[in-house]
Amino acid sequence: MLEVILALAIISLAAGGLSLGLVMGRGPALTPCSAADKNPETRCADCPLRRRKAGGPTE
Repeated sequence: MLEVILALAIISLAAGGLSLGLVMGRGPALTPCSAADKNPETRCADCPLRRRKAGGPTE
């Protein structure tokens, strides 16, 4: 029972932190691809963002 309460507390803190960031105007959390969009040299060869900017097929 203690593990369930601890898990709920951790999830609540994580959700609260994300929502607090949204309320304070930081924008949504970045996914790996959206974070890599600002750093083109670290993209994988099969990254859809890399192929899209190079003019290749997206699938």
